[in-house]
Amino acid sequence: MHPLPPGSRQPAFLQTLHMRDPVRYFETLRRRHGPVFRMKLLGFPPQVVVSTAELAAEIYRTDGDGGSRAGALRAGYVPWVGRHSLLTNDGEEWWRHRKLLNPALHGRSIAGYPEMIAEIAAANIRTWPLGRPFALREHMQAITLEVTVRLVFGVRDAGQGARLRAALLGLSRASGSPALFLTPARMRTWAETSPLAMRLPFLPTTRAMRAANAVDDVLFAEITRRRDEEDDEATDVLGRLLRARDDQGHPMTDQEIRDELLTLLEAGLETTATGLSWTFERLMRNPEALGRLQDELEQGEGDAYLDAVVKEALRSRPVIFGMGRLLDRPLRLGAYEIPAGWVAIPMFSLILQDSAVYPDPEEFRPERFLGENARPAQRSFLPFGGGRRYCVGAQLATMEMKVITREVLRQVRLTPADLAPETQRMWHASLIPGRNAVAVARERPMRRGPSAQESACPVHPAPPER
Repeated sequence: MHPLPPGSRQPAFLQTLHMRDPVRYFETLRRRHGPVFRMKLLGFPPQVVVSTAELAAEIYRTDGDGGSRAGALRAGYVPWVGRHSLLTNDGEEWWRHRKLLNPALHGRSIAGYPEMIAEIAAANIRTWPLGRPFALREHMQAITLEVTVRLVFGVRDAGQGARLRAALLGLSRASGSPALFLTPARMRTWAETSPLAMRLPFLPTTRAMRAANAVDDVLFAEITRRRDEEDDEATDVLGRLLRARDDQGHPMTDQEIRDELLTLLEAGLETTATGLSWTFERLMRNPEALGRLQDELEQGEGDAYLDAVVKEALRSRPVIFGMGRLLDRPLRLGAYEIPAGWVAIPMFSLILQDSAVYPDPEEFRPERFLGENARPAQRSFLPFGGGRRYCVGAQLATMEMKVITREVLRQVRLTPADLAPETQRMWHASLIPGRNAVAVARERPMRRGPSAQESACPVHPAPPER
């Protein structure tokens, strides 16, 4: 008989209160109890948390052998994405959808996106205030929202685009409430299905479901219109999903497409904007790294250091703090045995701060992902999860972050409004900059070297020197 892992003895209510600052709470538990510990939040199943990549791999192995369900766990957190979403389903339906989405989000399907992303970013950057503090994250949200509308949803009509932007932004804001995330599952399910609760506009569940309905009004109309068009040349994700066929030759239904598009919104819009905000928050407070990146981009030396900067930003400030699995059978983790019915969580915010893999983890060092250092650093690099359920949009998100980072540095010079680092603040299941990455922008045209046009993430030429 193997024991349960150690953990907090506080009542579930008090442990739940600690989630106001989850990063500090998880770090405290790891210091006290080691790399495997248990916790209990009010209204949730018992949870076991692991803080190393090796232990995370043990949890991810349950994805392939039927030992756990990630979809069943997430369905309670993000019901608005629907039951056909990659986030909320399991088993054969999950595998079918994964195979349908993969081609639309990888390789040649997104090869033409960098130039369009750069154009979207450039247009937004030209609106930034110069010489006074502003919240960078809001502008990153605007850029990633426009990328979502044009490259994922494929909307070209100005009026329809405005309606969709307003609806998507409303859903993003309504669904991001930490109160919604921490509402016990049974209470949340009741509130989302009760006619009485849905009449109470102050409830976070009501706000989220109403916002999702507003998105549906626009999205289903767009799916119908696009089906009628039958555009075989469309390169946006919606167009590719309309043409996708499973192994039996069956297309996706309107509801399935709607659910997966909202999945990409949930997994891409806010997370990419937050990842970009943290990238610049870290760069502004590490001028040596910022200077080296600017120099290498100007000289056209390729994207190796840019890639390392993005990875180090995601490592040092992970956007999602963890993603769990609901265990259908007991799981051995080291000397412990975790019972069926528990939730096993690889905690990214701890794994990516593992000092055995990342020495001095609190320091921002893109060099961790260069040369001989890259292999061990990459093995424990889990900001997009792992196992079979590795984020389907990781390649697109990474491309987007690199292109937008390049475009920002091409046009402006950013400095922090305050030298003190911004704290990590909980927003739904993510960690955002405490003050939304407040920066001061000054005009700074980039001088490009002759080889810059050959970059792996091409953007339009730099403006002339002034």
